[in-house]
Amino acid sequence: SQFLKSDLMRQFDTHVNDFMDSLIEESASLEPLHCAAIISDLGKLKTWYLIFVNLFFSELFEVNHIRTIYHMFIALLILFILSTLVVDFLDEGRLVLDFDLLVYAFGQFPLVVSTWICMFLSVLVVPYTLFYFWSQSQTGSSSYSRLCSVLFGSMYLLYQALGLGLLPAYVVVINNLPPASRFIIILEQVRLIMKAHSFVRENVPKVLAWNKDKGSPNRQVLQVSNYLYFLFAPTLIYRDNYPRNPMIRWGYVATKFLQVLGSLFYAYYVFVRLCIPQFRSISLQSFDLRAMVLCVFNSILPGVLVLFLGFFAFLHCWLNAFAEMLCFADRMFYKDWWNSTSFANYYRTWNVVVHDWLYYYVYRDFLWISQKRFRAGAMLFVFTVSAVVHEYILAVCFGFFYPVLFCLFMCFGMMFNFILHDQRKGPIWNIIMWTSLFLGQGVIICLYSQEWYAQIYCPLKEPSFFEILKPRSWSCERGTIAD
Repeated sequence: SQFLKSDLMRQFDTHVNDFMDSLIEESASLEPLHCAAIISDLGKLKTWYLIFVNLFFSELFEVNHIRTIYHMFIALLILFILSTLVVDFLDEGRLVLDFDLLVYAFGQFPLVVSTWICMFLSVLVVPYTLFYFWSQSQTGSSSYSRLCSVLFGSMYLLYQALGLGLLPAYVVVINNLPPASRFIIILEQVRLIMKAHSFVRENVPKVLAWNKDKGSPNRQVLQVSNYLYFLFAPTLIYRDNYPRNPMIRWGYVATKFLQVLGSLFYAYYVFVRLCIPQFRSISLQSFDLRAMVLCVFNSILPGVLVLFLGFFAFLHCWLNAFAEMLCFADRMFYKDWWNSTSFANYYRTWNVVVHDWLYYYVYRDFLWISQKRFRAGAMLFVFTVSAVVHEYILAVCFGFFYPVLFCLFMCFGMMFNFILHDQRKGPIWNIIMWTSLFLGQGVIICLYSQEWYAQIYCPLKEPSFFEILKPRSWSCERGTIAD
């Protein structure tokens, strides 16, 4: 019955989304008033649909089989804690509750908070103000409107590149923030850039449509309260209004935040018990195929645990907690990616929030610019944008350039996307997908961990540009370790 329920939900979701997308695309050729009416009716229909679907996904972890897996992970966490305490007791002769790794990872937290506040206030004020004055300038002559569009557009792009792009990264690097603090700032930087782009991208066509139909009664000033709500809402697609729930379950919110905190300590014990002992004592030598193979396979378990913890803590707990506090009804942050028989389906269902942004503002806009002539090029462009952003995040947060994730995205990711496509059905393809995913996680944990310790053991005294780009783990040996 659970299998049939899951399959029914998946088919229902696919058909309804395809139906709504097709209607919206067809309505684009209609008059603005008719188009707005159709979209409004579709919005009401989708509100009820989302509430129905979210009842399933929000209670997913209440299913007995899923709860059992959840309990297994809790049992494993208890064993990690006991193992750490027993080892410390045998080595030190006493119980040692040492959280130095967490304290180090989240160091300089006041600077992180102040940087985030500056980023948030800037993205609240600058894009909205520029858009407001631009929209007011579009009621004049055509030449004046074009001049204002160039002026305000240039100011907006300059703000995106410098205000949100360069300055947060500069703060991170110049203050030498630790990894977790860097991740907070850089991930928020990327999120706010995507939100600002969605706000402008969704509202510019509305203003242009209103100006063409000067007698339209639907012309209105965009409310800053809608934009403020969007900046906190767990979505990257701007809408003036979202489906809303009638009440807030504060007990549910507290539970989700506690689960996020528990996942953080879980990740701490994974690194303490499975990663640090292996990579701290690893023999630093030139590339050795045998050592590399052993490293990759020994890293699969911590890599998989980090993958599951990241999914559960962020996509399930963190986003649902904010959705509940904001009465946000559209909680399809992920779909049943674990049942995927193709990597194409996995990419669509693993992180629906980011996938929707890439689909609407990268894939579809690329097709619109190319007049729907280069679908393969649009897909390649999506992969390239995603790979570059992921690699940028890791390079800034880890403090070194080692494009492992970029190569996995652009080489194996693209290859598996075409080989393991949607026509692949059956359990064997799901097994292949999971095997590839596990192996990829092992490669990522192994190579980035090796490079992290190589950067510590073999620092560059007078680095050149090419030496900075060259991974230190390729040449770092015990005989070259700095005193």
